[in-house]
Amino acid sequence: MIGFREVLRGLQALGIGKQPVIVHASLSAFGPVRGGAETIVGALLTTFPGVMAPTHTYKTMLIPEDGPTNNGITYGSGKAQNAMAEFFTLDMPADPLMGIIPETLRRHPQAKRSGHPILSFAGVGVESALNAQTLEEPLAPIRVLMEQGGWVLLLGVNHTVNTSLHLAERLAGRRQFLRWALTPQGVVACPGFPGCSLGFEQAEPLLRPITREVKIGNAIVRALPLAEMIERVTAYLKEDPMGLLCSAPDCERCEAVRMGLVATRGSG
Repeated sequence: MIGFREVLRGLQALGIGKQPVIVHASLSAFGPVRGGAETIVGALLTTFPGVMAPTHTYKTMLIPEDGPTNNGITYGSGKAQNAMAEFFTLDMPADPLMGIIPETLRRHPQAKRSGHPILSFAGVGVESALNAQTLEEPLAPIRVLMEQGGWVLLLGVNHTVNTSLHLAERLAGRRQFLRWALTPQGVVACPGFPGCSLGFEQAEPLLRPITREVKIGNAIVRALPLAEMIERVTAYLKEDPMGLLCSAPDCERCEAVRMGLVATRGSG
């Protein structure tokens, strides 16, 4: 079993210095941790001046009967989902897919949270990044963290959960999507919804030269500088617009990207 000091030493060994970080994490990857997720979050906040994590809330989402074409969604398929949808509030728990560590960070007494009804972020010491988010620019917290010299931390997870790579997709001009969320003010349209991330681990060889790695407990912890990571992946996607798409035959968003590229090439 590992404790606070082992986690702290491992994070310090990355040599990032006093830079803000965005964190994606799996608590179970560490093996037994004395104090659980609170220990990991405490070590992160001790090591870095700002810590942010995605706290997305997919249970607010609605699927309408119709909408824009090639939008990576099957309209009219959400009757059961719509009936179970919940109003977004700032104290709504993060989706379980985010993991217990982001949810623990969200519940920290000093934490703030952005107000996007689907794609919120939470953190401590990252208020300027959180305040930059709008409905039209849901990935603004990542952009601001990048401009501040921030880093990505992958704690026992790989690039398939690296939300920051969605910013590279957007900067490369990849198709974004429109989604809808339930809020106390009514149904809100949310543009700029990103694509699928299941193919993102294909970027690992490209990003390996800028990746720092340590082992903490059983977890492989990787750190990458945001600006250089996004620059590399943006350039890669501009050269190969179909790069990093997943191979799942039923992935509506990746298929929408492919269809849009085929249509663009055909019209050209």
